[in-house]
Amino acid sequence: MAYRLTVANEKGGVGKTTTAINVAGALADRGHEVLFVDLDAQGNGTIGLDLDTAYTDDELSLYDILIDLDEQQKIDAVIRSDEEFDVLPSHVDMFNAESELQTAMRGRERLWMALDELDAEYAYVIVDAPPSLGLLTDNALLACRNVLIPALPEEASQHALNILLSHIDTLEDGYGVDINIVGLVANRIEVDGETDRMLEWFADQYGSLPIWKIRNRVVLKRAWANGTSVFAHSETTDMKERFHTIAAHLEQG
Repeated sequence: MAYRLTVANEKGGVGKTTTAINVAGALADRGHEVLFVDLDAQGNGTIGLDLDTAYTDDELSLYDILIDLDEQQKIDAVIRSDEEFDVLPSHVDMFNAESELQTAMRGRERLWMALDELDAEYAYVIVDAPPSLGLLTDNALLACRNVLIPALPEEASQHALNILLSHIDTLEDGYGVDINIVGLVANRIEVDGETDRMLEWFADQYGSLPIWKIRNRVVLKRAWANGTSVFAHSETTDMKERFHTIAAHLEQG
């Protein structure tokens, strides 16, 4: 069975999608078959990987897979092949998914159920969760049971992380599952006092977890503009080594 990982934070703008794409890219670069799942209705990962047409077409979509139990066995038909890894793209109709899942039977378990229907064999499934604590994020957390948390070294991160971790505790209690926090990715690291203070806070609060530091590098933006992770981007960059370190940790289980 594939190792499933969701990249989640209830706060937006923390580099969540960039982290998810580059972790998927690192795993693919290390020779693994990887499926990237864009569970965010905004479709940033889908569009960032140049799958714009999949986000708006009239074909069977991830929205249909989640909403209609009769369509779940068709999940492989929704997957698109990309340069580095396979992609299960988001769709504009996903904006309706939260309200429809609210009253659906097992509405928080639909992604879990759908991934169990995959015929294609993957070593890793990486899920980009929405920047909110709703039913789609719950679907990601329950389907994956492993979560990587990106955060910025700023004051607002303290509140957001506390909320997310409390929510994870609630899901674990309610569903009788264990959700493993794989580590924290501190994004957009700058050389200043505020960053140093927040990194110390991260270490004090989450010192038992790996904390990976990703500096603010323009190469990440250029790779995004190119529709790839840094691993399929032509520039030489130390970012590859940093994301390889995260991938190596995942390989250890």
